[in-house]
Amino acid sequence: MRGADTRVVLGLHRSRHERRLLTAALDLGITALDTSTNYLGFRSHEILARSACDLLPKFAVSTKVGYFPGKHGGEHCLAPVRLHAAVEQAAKDLGREPDLVFLHNPEHSLREAAPLGRDVLAQACAALDAAAAKGLCAAWGVASWDPSPLLKLIDPKAPRPSVLMVRAGLMVGAETLDASDALIEAWGLGDGAVWGMSPFGGDTGAPVWARVDPRVFLRDGSRFSCVQAAFRTAYHLPRVGSVAVGTDDPAHLGELVGALAGEVEARTVQKYRELLRVRSGGQRA
Repeated sequence: MRGADTRVVLGLHRSRHERRLLTAALDLGITALDTSTNYLGFRSHEILARSACDLLPKFAVSTKVGYFPGKHGGEHCLAPVRLHAAVEQAAKDLGREPDLVFLHNPEHSLREAAPLGRDVLAQACAALDAAAAKGLCAAWGVASWDPSPLLKLIDPKAPRPSVLMVRAGLMVGAETLDASDALIEAWGLGDGAVWGMSPFGGDTGAPVWARVDPRVFLRDGSRFSCVQAAFRTAYHLPRVGSVAVGTDDPAHLGELVGALAGEVEARTVQKYRELLRVRSGGQRA
């Protein structure tokens, strides 16, 4: 078993939650596990507790609240009472208090909350902060697929998250990258308090990965596969300390852990971001 390395987080989005994957992660030194109340048809917590109750204490477990069962499969809600109850239920279903609870895609409801979006976000943050103070979770954060709408809604008087999770990697557009950076600065978060997610834009088998060679972003790219290079580069688009990645293949997970040995060329990443801005109609490179 390798030493623990918190730079890789095993994400369970679209995962089958197989025990063999959890044991493989531990063998690779991956000790952070990320799920959500709505994963696996809102059964993720219960299945983890039933099939891997002896393994969960070996992980730092994060989950997310914000989606609830509804008539059409799921609905999003930021009502403080529902969020607080969801954290309580998560601890009950997991059989332990989560180490971290994310407010899941708050922008989903905030778009419909105008002009009260600032108050709605502040109250949602206060609800998770209260849950952490009550001991229902060790800490709380915000996970946002599209952070752009959040920038104008931050109340400096509201509780601040201790962790932010945003999309990371070569498939993320300039606007989202810039919004993530602005949100990180607004909340005063260091690299270690920022997580990336979806480093391959959803699928390493997508046609785009057959047309690009991400190894140009590494100092010694020839040592790594294109998948490894894309994963390692994701830690710089934007700057994050950890990346949550989902897979049901232990071999793929091992390949990604091996990518951590790569060194990213910061200048190449910066040039890439400048080109993204030009393409999106932003400032000149």
